[in-house]
Amino acid sequence: MPTADFVTVDVFTSERFAGNPLAVVPDARGLSTEDMQKIAAEFGYAESTFILPPEDPANSARVRIFTPTAEIPFAGHPNVGTAFVLGSRPELFGKPVEDSLRFEEIAGLVKIELLREADVVIGATIRAPRPLETGEKVDPDLVARCASIDVTAIRTAGHNPVFASVGLLFAIAELENLEALAAARPNISIFHEAAARHPATRGDFSLFLYVRDAADPWRIRARMFAPLDNVIEDPATGSASAALGAFLVTNIAEAGAKVAITIEQGVEMGRRSVIQLDVVKTAGKVTDVRITGRCISVMRGSIEV
Repeated sequence: MPTADFVTVDVFTSERFAGNPLAVVPDARGLSTEDMQKIAAEFGYAESTFILPPEDPANSARVRIFTPTAEIPFAGHPNVGTAFVLGSRPELFGKPVEDSLRFEEIAGLVKIELLREADVVIGATIRAPRPLETGEKVDPDLVARCASIDVTAIRTAGHNPVFASVGLLFAIAELENLEALAAARPNISIFHEAAARHPATRGDFSLFLYVRDAADPWRIRARMFAPLDNVIEDPATGSASAALGAFLVTNIAEAGAKVAITIEQGVEMGRRSVIQLDVVKTAGKVTDVRITGRCISVMRGSIEV
């Protein structure tokens, strides 16, 4: 019976059994799209990745990302974790692995730099594949009902809840305090209502809630819910963090800035994750978003296909 090797890693952490788990199939040649989707559903992680030779030999690999229910164009933690796995190998499809990688994805070309300590790969930095796109505003009452919290917990002084994306679409909303964040519980029926009211979500309403530190507004605690995609809560969401970072830096008064942002996620789940963002704004527009995280290996084995 044909088999495919796999590796699992915890992403945005240096502690095993924390962060966001990811399954990686480093050589997915011979697997059909249907096979990949079934394997992703079997793992049940927020995402799993499948690695194929690049269509352009100048790039490192073609990376396909699947949730338990669908293929998606881009996500942060799968790219960081996949780069960590591939960077630990001596070669990739017959070519030496270099510290700079280029992944072909549906959202576009993702550029990655490996992080090393004493010549050992410990994580990666990726660049968001697309510029910030903001969509329509979201009714605070709808957000509150999705999260099972009072509407007064939604903070609108800085911005109303709004859709934002640097490759994957999220509704982002600021909350008043950590108590409100901790109290949030996704209401699946209201998520269905939200998806129906916002066709741009294509039936998958993903909600990213955050609270800024009073002493340092660039330190943020966040939670992400996507129950319509079988992700009741995600321990670390690099793509949502990047969208939030780009959105917040876009809205500051300075026309030019370089801002370092730290986002903690997964705390309420017992899987603390730390996402580091570096956002560059030039002439009033965010021109670069880098997402950095550490990783640690957890499991390896083979799948009977």
